[in-house]
Amino acid sequence: MKELRPRDISKPSGEPLCRPGKLMDLPAPYDKPGMEPPLTEPKESWKETYCAGLDGFVCNETLTRPKTKEEKDEMVEKFLSGLEKLFSDQTNRNFLEPLLLSFEYCAKCNTCSEACHVYQASGGAEIYRPIFRSEVLRKIAKKHFNGGGFLSKFAGGDIDINFETIFRLGELAYRCNLCRRCAQTCPLGLDNALLAREIRKIFSQEMGIAPKPLHEKGTVTQLRTGSSTGITREAFLDIIEFLEDDIYEKTGKKYKIPIDKKGADILLVHNAGEYVAWPENPAAFAIIFEEAGLDWTLSSDMLGYDNVNYGLFYDDAQARKIALAQLKAAKNLGVRRIICGECGHAHKSLAISMDRMVVGEDNIPRESFIPLLWNLVETKRLKLDPMRNDFPVTLHDPCNIARMMGIVKPQRKILNAIAPQFREMNPHGVVNYCCGGGSGFAILQSFNFPEFRNKISSRMKFKQILDAFQDTMEQDIPKYVCAPCSNCKGAIRDLFEYYQATARYNLHYGGLVELVVNAMVAFEKPFLEFLIEEES
Repeated sequence: MKELRPRDISKPSGEPLCRPGKLMDLPAPYDKPGMEPPLTEPKESWKETYCAGLDGFVCNETLTRPKTKEEKDEMVEKFLSGLEKLFSDQTNRNFLEPLLLSFEYCAKCNTCSEACHVYQASGGAEIYRPIFRSEVLRKIAKKHFNGGGFLSKFAGGDIDINFETIFRLGELAYRCNLCRRCAQTCPLGLDNALLAREIRKIFSQEMGIAPKPLHEKGTVTQLRTGSSTGITREAFLDIIEFLEDDIYEKTGKKYKIPIDKKGADILLVHNAGEYVAWPENPAAFAIIFEEAGLDWTLSSDMLGYDNVNYGLFYDDAQARKIALAQLKAAKNLGVRRIICGECGHAHKSLAISMDRMVVGEDNIPRESFIPLLWNLVETKRLKLDPMRNDFPVTLHDPCNIARMMGIVKPQRKILNAIAPQFREMNPHGVVNYCCGGGSGFAILQSFNFPEFRNKISSRMKFKQILDAFQDTMEQDIPKYVCAPCSNCKGAIRDLFEYYQATARYNLHYGGLVELVVNAMVAFEKPFLEFLIEEES
């Protein structure tokens, strides 16, 4: 594995360039034989149709092998055309400057490799080293722009620009969670995640190739129907009624959730998946906002309630379309600000990336819920009893909240106030490790890609969770991973199912607002489902 070089990506197709060998060890009790399912091999039929020749995993089902030489040549030509647009101020002005800085100045010190959870979890598989993917892009660009002559290889262009090179690079762009921990630790501040994302952009915007869960089932569905879940406005309003009934059943109090309230201070936006997979999360927000007496509303305009923006991961044009529609829904209601609920990538897309795409009168203030929630706790607008959360709790920092927005202390102040057995993961805060579900991985379920996520990209997070609970792992008491992000919860859910962590060791996960509601003295019964089950 360690002899593999970036130019080897152009080798003829056969066996995968690399298969992960000895993965990073997990701590007790998962250090025992038989605690982890073995790695399975890709099917032969996949190798014939899809790109299984990289590492044996298949992520992108739209990246299919052309049948003729002409089709292969066309794929290469389209990629090179997109590459030229990537480096043009006319077609990529929003991201050209940070792209050029990361492209030109890498010292190849490999600090990023030590920081990368995918590389470390794989046991040091060369193909997952952050600069491996970046070097492939550099070599292609240097050869293409220098004309591919004899001297170009001495300038770094020593790679064959053929179909296999482009084919494998398209798959390799989806072995990075875009968590930017490498950028956080790089002594020059260079961003290998940005380069991975720009590669994805070439495939999407120039070649029409992007994973279906992100594109067709994500942004296309969202722009067509108004919601990434595909539910209608009428169905959404039915869900709100269900939430009101469910809150009453759990708390004994009736709440009317405000919908389309004109001129409210706050428009609260959630990841649409919360209403389907974790309805207790928007329910908890409603309880907190109502009990605190906030002036808030939800929008029944689907793009106004759904803060998902999968375009962030692969396509600038799609990302901007969705962001503009979300902001338009807020403006139509005349709200003063948008508060982003528990969705990490929505924090990044709404509050960070859109600053490069949405300016002037299109703009509207956008904030995270976390500082607001800490203010409610600190000023005692919510009456809380921390002993209602007297079980081990640890915190996962969503990358886009902690690293991209720098929100680190408020959530810890909340947990220290409401969870007496709170303990940190190590490391945490801005140097946290990704859950493994970032950049769309949490919803990419094609072929054997979930195995890559559970065994490799989420492996470091699982290790951190086990380490945080080492003193209580063997005890049959509930342990809670607080993960204030929908995609992170999805990754941790699948991780716990894969390793049978809940059944074996009473490990649970959920958001931050659920813990706050569980601590509220106004309610007799627990709000957290696993505590209700424990009582029964």
